[in-house]
Amino acid sequence: MASPRRATRRDKVRSIFDRFDINGDGGLNRDEMGTLVAAVNPSVKFTADQISAILDEVFRSYSDFVANPSTGLSFNGLLRTYEDGAGDVDRDYFALFSSPAVDDLPSTSSSSVVAVADNLTVGRSSYHTRVSLSPIWARSPNHGIDYDDTWKLVEDLEIVIRRRIKASNNSHRSKDAVINDGLSDNGWSTDMSLEFDNKRLFWDENCNEFKVFLKELKEIRVAVDGMARREESFDGHMAIGRTLYDYRLYKEALSSFRRATELNPTDVRPHFRMGNSLCSLGMLKEAKESYLLALDSAEMDSNRWSGLLPQIHVNLGIVLEGEGMLLGACDHYREAAILCPTHYRALKLLGSALFGVGEYSAAEKALEEAVFLNPEYPDAHCDLGSVLHAMGEEEKAILEFQKVLDLKPDHLDALYNLGGLFRDVGRYRRAAEMYARVLAIRPSHWRAQVNRAVSLLGAGEAEAEEANIALREAFKTTNRVELYDAISHLKQFQKKTLAGRLSLLAKKKIHGAKSKNKMGFEEEVCVVTVEASKFKQASDKGTLRESLASALLIRGFQRITRLDHCDITLLKKEMAGSETHISYSGDEAQEKSIRKAGLEVILRKLLHFLNPEAFRGAVKALDERVLAVLDATGSGRVDLGMFFAVIAPICTGPPGNRKRAAFDALIWRSKKGVQGQIGKSDALIYLRYLRVIYFSSQGYSDIVEVFGGEEENTMVSFPEFLLMFDDQNFGFGILSTLVNLETGDRIRHGGYSCHACKYPIIGPRFKETTSRFNLCVTCYSECKVPSTLKQEEYRFKEYWSETEALKDKLRLFGRHYYSNKPSNDSRPTA
Repeated sequence: MASPRRATRRDKVRSIFDRFDINGDGGLNRDEMGTLVAAVNPSVKFTADQISAILDEVFRSYSDFVANPSTGLSFNGLLRTYEDGAGDVDRDYFALFSSPAVDDLPSTSSSSVVAVADNLTVGRSSYHTRVSLSPIWARSPNHGIDYDDTWKLVEDLEIVIRRRIKASNNSHRSKDAVINDGLSDNGWSTDMSLEFDNKRLFWDENCNEFKVFLKELKEIRVAVDGMARREESFDGHMAIGRTLYDYRLYKEALSSFRRATELNPTDVRPHFRMGNSLCSLGMLKEAKESYLLALDSAEMDSNRWSGLLPQIHVNLGIVLEGEGMLLGACDHYREAAILCPTHYRALKLLGSALFGVGEYSAAEKALEEAVFLNPEYPDAHCDLGSVLHAMGEEEKAILEFQKVLDLKPDHLDALYNLGGLFRDVGRYRRAAEMYARVLAIRPSHWRAQVNRAVSLLGAGEAEAEEANIALREAFKTTNRVELYDAISHLKQFQKKTLAGRLSLLAKKKIHGAKSKNKMGFEEEVCVVTVEASKFKQASDKGTLRESLASALLIRGFQRITRLDHCDITLLKKEMAGSETHISYSGDEAQEKSIRKAGLEVILRKLLHFLNPEAFRGAVKALDERVLAVLDATGSGRVDLGMFFAVIAPICTGPPGNRKRAAFDALIWRSKKGVQGQIGKSDALIYLRYLRVIYFSSQGYSDIVEVFGGEEENTMVSFPEFLLMFDDQNFGFGILSTLVNLETGDRIRHGGYSCHACKYPIIGPRFKETTSRFNLCVTCYSECKVPSTLKQEEYRFKEYWSETEALKDKLRLFGRHYYSNKPSNDSRPTA
């Protein structure tokens, strides 16, 4: 005989719905929903006002599923409440269909709802009438209080708090208070119950009233520990902790939740709430540990904690994001969205994190789903606008930002990002207006001041003086060196622009072109870009211009990723200890693969000196340029050995050590490699990866190809690998030029400035031998020259230091002196 089919989650919700749809109209009206709330909470004695408050919240939150007020909430609406965690379907199903107390539920008017509640007080608590002091969370049907004595303690605590907090304290905000300044919210998930009260008291911890409060709190905790049963003490500490958390007493709440974990280490809730408290205190590392403990416990009994699991993933992702670990955060947001497909906040956070690592298409998809689920979610619209802007969809991005401002006119992020969009497309006056609105909300926003100055200057000469004032205001707000440099450059630019326009009055033909200067806006500059063939070297000792241009791009990538500060010895140590979370991708494949989130953990060790914001930027650059190539199929896993080999040349250390580390990484990744040798095919694939990643002109469609014949079976030693690596055409022979640029970062050339960009020359200086003008390395690599010095051919001498320039000058002087010195035969005769 076949066993009966086990009821699914949907079946259970259908059974609950049919039980309470008394009139059979396909919906649960207020009377029917009130009866359901009371029936599934037999241990709580609700008043009519409490039932009404709960129903108001339900029908407001799920209004999309209420087609007709008289009919009420549809089946899909009830199913959605359970999916969102507003109730525990397994617990409710068990309470309704296993207890004889609910077999014959009367129905109908609002007065009968209270009568039903009176008849169902068969649980462990008989709910006191002093409920007016209870916080909202304690009244919620799913996360309330289980024991009668706990109610008394919570009410006593509320009385103590309200008595001890003076009205004057409300006017002083604590240093960690969250101020509503228009910023996007962080998607914080407190729990799956109703939201907390809006009461927000801010405390002066040094006042006598607060010290008396702590003494009274201690007495309440002693009473909780003195309860007869361990379960009652646990319930008491959890309730006290939540009340304290509600009043922003995070340290005191943390003590209560910590005590609850001691009483019941396997319960998920105290670990979860400890994480929330630690996060509110800024203790991200400890919060992450608490969330991981909560996650482990919840996954061991996923049916019981199915409502809380998505929130654990969301909050854990937020903590990881705070540490700069965006790839790890993406995994947790994605898991939350899988567990609860209607969790629009998880989808918003997922889209934001994906945007942070440069995966724009995936970010757009997640954010579009978030705004579809909640069209009135301004933060999701704002992030979607930023993604569309990054993808070049300016018009669509403007529409999204406008939706944000329609929903929330003072949304700071939307105003700031919209200003950036207008500036990028050349609408400078509109950009300046947006930045002005940002400053009206937050006058201390120095970045908005700087960008407003740039936009005003881009709008024309009329606003130049106002731009100068804006930059000075920004400098007053934050004494940053780059602002001082920007002010100095602004003065030079104003002088140059004036001189240029006077010159143009006397010319019929304009020599020059519009280009973006280093402050980010277009200007008319007296610079032209000539053909590369016109640039010649005055001697054979100089660096090839083509190699220099490629090395500059790699040097820029080094700076973004900060790998130029990662010692190559750290990379070798990490290879020696990176066996965890690594798997071979198949019997025939040689590479060891790792998930991107796992690779991010390794990168955090290598770049331990970076703050979270800088680390996020480094990961984004690596994901866009390196991981996108190594994971061209989008599997989410990369070959760790190949990754180590690819980044080894751009880490810091002697060039020989970098090459050795790359070779060792190729040996380490291979299952078939012979000690001290690698397959020639592996070496060729590696070199092709290098050229595809670091030389943007090459594609990677043919990187992974099958090598046959001799190459398949040929082994390569380290000396042979060096010959392949140093090849200028097929290897990475540019490394020597890159090392010179790394050293050149510390080179200054006194008062010399570039005749093209007008900035002081840092690094190598290139002096034209005929017109005797100087170029910086960037303008030289881009073949830019002053338009007034146009020639058919340019010959440059390269100076990496002023010592070289001085020696060259003395050598030329000596040659000129001896060539013009009169000989003895030319002496006049007597």
